[in-house]
Order: sequence, then structure tokens, then C-alpha cells
Amino acid sequence: MRKEIRVFAPATVSNVGCGFDVMGFALDTPGDEIVLRTTQRSGITITKITGDDGKLTLDPEKNTAGVPIIEMCREFGIKCGIEMEIHKKMPFGSGLGSSAASAVGATFALNHLLELNLSNKELLRFAQAGEMIASGSEHADNVAPCLYGGFILIRGYKPVDIVTLSSPENLFCTVIHPHIEISTKESRKLLPESIPVNDAIAQWGNCAALVAGLLTGDYELIGRSIEDHFAEPVRGKFIPQYAQIKEAALKSGALGCNISGSGPSVFALSSDLETAKKVGAAMKSQLDKIELASDIYISGINRKGPKIIELI
Repeated sequence: MRKEIRVFAPATVSNVGCGFDVMGFALDTPGDEIVLRTTQRSGITITKITGDDGKLTLDPEKNTAGVPIIEMCREFGIKCGIEMEIHKKMPFGSGLGSSAASAVGATFALNHLLELNLSNKELLRFAQAGEMIASGSEHADNVAPCLYGGFILIRGYKPVDIVTLSSPENLFCTVIHPHIEISTKESRKLLPESIPVNDAIAQWGNCAALVAGLLTGDYELIGRSIEDHFAEPVRGKFIPQYAQIKEAALKSGALGCNISGSGPSVFALSSDLETAKKVGAAMKSQLDKIELASDIYISGINRKGPKIIELI
């Protein structure tokens, strides 16, 4: 049995405009790192958390990375002790799946450290248990793309049915993260319980068209489909300069632009790297006008999900 493992788990963009709670994709950067090691002492212990500014608890029963480990140890009768380090490499409340990355990273790490040989489908439910701590619901549009990599579609939740989607090789994502936080739990409370029939028709039409665009490599269709009639009208109001950011991205050549998860991060897709960089500069200029600090991430589509950095 191996004694220590360090893994990277990627950030994710969920919803992708039209696919609330049913679509998402993984990024190459940013992401979290999780370290697990076996010990002679029984139980699960979180020994260190970095990059969290003291916001996360060391109590594994209340931590998004700790809960999956607890559940896996119970189910598989794991008797050895587990020590964990969590190294946050992305901002909290950013809409980039920070909690999902920690949950997936821990789940993926324990599977490889103890050679459990569990499939992604089996690992997903443990990662979802961790995500529940942060968001209050077991939605999978962050944890699934983080775990599987690439674009995913969640056909249903009872049971969870994950469909992996191919996508064009030359597809790049620009993300701008304004330096404010938006709570996923609180953001979900603001969403309407129902929407007009015409909006619903437009929403599922866009969702189907986005899948078609990804599978056929139709960039224009991808761009036209990143349109949201459900969450964007509510959540966009809480993101400074959102309308201006979106307009600047589209004018700079982005295929489409929308809110990443519950925000405040905003993502844009482009068909080449140079355009993605140009889009990033244009998006950032809108926040610079109001002197709001921000981070820009430019990434390809991460098609592999988490990865092992070191295994001892």
C-alpha cells in the first residue's frame, strides 16, 4: 500500500449558460491540490489548509474534502488512519467549483492511494456528498466535469446519469473573476421556482443546440446557444459591470459569454488562443474602469479531470 499521494483537481465552469445544473466543463487552470497520507493512528485528520485565509474548518465532518473520505472509509471498512492537507489554489465563492475541486481531489486521491479501483461513476456519489456541505444540494454540474474531465451533460439525477460530450480541440475558455464573493447557497435561494413556458422552450432549445454544436464542432452554434433565460437575469444583477463585460467579450471575438456557476466569475469561449487572450483583456478593462481588482484565467478544455502529481 502506498503511503502518500498529492493530486490536482481542476476548476470547472457549470451551467454553460443554458444548462442550469445539467452541464459543465473542466479547466486546465486554476485548481486545488490535495495531499493524503496513511498513518498508524486511526481516524481522519485534516492537518493543514493553505490559501483559504482561515475560512475553512479542520473538522473533517464539516469540510467538503473531509466528508467524502469519511464516507469512503465507512463503506469500504478502511481501518488505517488518513491525514489530509488541502491547498486551495482558487478563490472561494467564485463560481469556479472550488468546493467541488476539493471534494473530487480527496475522493480521487483516496481511490489511488489505497488502490480501491473504483470507477468515476462510483466515485461521483462520494464527491457529491462533499459538495452538499458547500452548496446545500447534491448538484453534479461541478463535481462531474471535475472528476470526468471535458464537457459533461447530466441527463438525470434519480439516479445520476452522466453523459460525456466530445468538443472541438480548438476551444478555449477565458474566465474573469472579480474580487468579490457570491455564496452558492444564497444565490440558489434567489432563483425563481418556475419560469414562463416561452422561456422554458428557449432554454431547452439552447441546451440541445449546445450539445449539437459541441458534437459537430459548429462554433457559431455553440456561441448562439450559450444563452440563459433562467439564472442569468437574476444573477447578472449581482456581478459588477456584467453587461459591459459580456458585451466587451463578444465584440472582441468570443463565441459566447455568460456567468460561470453562481458567479461572480464570467466565462467566454473562443475558437483560438489569441482571441481568448484578447477577450480576457477586454473583459478586464471593464472592471478596471470601476477599480475592481480581478483575475484572468485562460485555459483549454481539461479533458482528463484530476491528476496525480506525486505518489510515494
